Amino acid sequence: MSDDPVAVFYQQHPYPPPPSSLDGYQATWRDPVRRRAEFHLLFPGRAYCEDLDVLIAGCGTSQAVRHAMRWPQGRVVGIDVSAASLQSTRELAHRYNVGNLDIHELPIERVHELESEFDLIVSTGVLHHLADPETGLLALRSVLRHNGAAHLMIYARYGRIGVEMFQQYARLLGIGASRAEIIDLANTLAAIPEDHPIVPLLRSSSDFGHPDALADALLNPRERSYPVPELLAALDATGFSFRRWYRQAPYLPWCGAVAQSPHAVKLQHLSPRNQYAAMELFRGSMVRHSLIAHRGDEDRPHEPFGSRWEQAVPIRLPETVIIEERLPPGAAAVLINRSHSYRDLVLPISNAEKRVVMAIDGRRTVAETLAVSDLPNDRGRALYRRMWWYDQVVFDPNPLPRDW
Repeated sequence: MSDDPVAVFYQQHPYPPPPSSLDGYQATWRDPVRRRAEFHLLFPGRAYCEDLDVLIAGCGTSQAVRHAMRWPQGRVVGIDVSAASLQSTRELAHRYNVGNLDIHELPIERVHELESEFDLIVSTGVLHHLADPETGLLALRSVLRHNGAAHLMIYARYGRIGVEMFQQYARLLGIGASRAEIIDLANTLAAIPEDHPIVPLLRSSSDFGHPDALADALLNPRERSYPVPELLAALDATGFSFRRWYRQAPYLPWCGAVAQSPHAVKLQHLSPRNQYAAMELFRGSMVRHSLIAHRGDEDRPHEPFGSRWEQAVPIRLPETVIIEERLPPGAAAVLINRSHSYRDLVLPISNAEKRVVMAIDGRRTVAETLAVSDLPNDRGRALYRRMWWYDQVVFDPNPLPRDW
């Protein structure tokens, strides 16, 4: 076993806590429309396919099995430095008869030893624990296939201030990661002042309710966090090109309450990168950055609104819902994405716009959905642009056969 302190830590505290069941997850991802939505979020502009080569870099106890269920026609490879986590993965794969998964005890920095390239690389909650995160990014970039995508999640700086304060507190007291010390830590958190910056996370995150998850959150021997400018600079330095945030609305100054503020015009005149940086500072509570990147030697469009956008098929993201109660004045409904944690990210729509939204079924083209309403073309385009900003829709540029 490696003597790296993070590898030793996760051998003692596998993360996340192994799930008792993946029945619900497996049933959810049997929905082919959900898979299409995920595909076109990750690969805008590509023709839909399911036979992807997928790498889960730092797969933990269950993530590789989840992605093997998500892409049953694909080939999934999971790597991790914790033998205990990989044993949990093997047990889950056996229980669910998952046959499209290979796992290896291997650090990200040595991923080239797999001698494979991948269409999709997923590394969430891992790179910030490496001794040198940029070395990890370089390693992942070296195995990303042409036209591939990387889904990365890295800790954000400002929303984790309370966590970092308590981590420093634990270091000052010499608190270790034994079971007794973790129990004492959990009991001490119950006495923390109500105005401590960690309190909102204690209330909202499940990571403080299980001993191994609590240890991962507060006692991990090595981690760092990134504000937006440092994160994007790290991508640039390692051969990646930022494509979009996995859920982008919180980072966009034309979404939410800030779009109606006195600073709206100033924000919207900033460069995109400075907009993202400003919105992280404005929102103040982002604890993680989840993004999609591709190879830096490829020039691919970031927006779906080209000359043939009306021929694309809109697909609603699965977390989206239409609300028709307690509406703002003049709205027939509001659209929300339940994965957003900010309550101001609601999109009011009119009756005509509601008819368009209700016509989105994953089969009709944009033009066909607009035909059910009396919206003129420019207002239809504006509606779809707002829905895209607010993480409501993605677009399939190549309509599937009607009998799909």
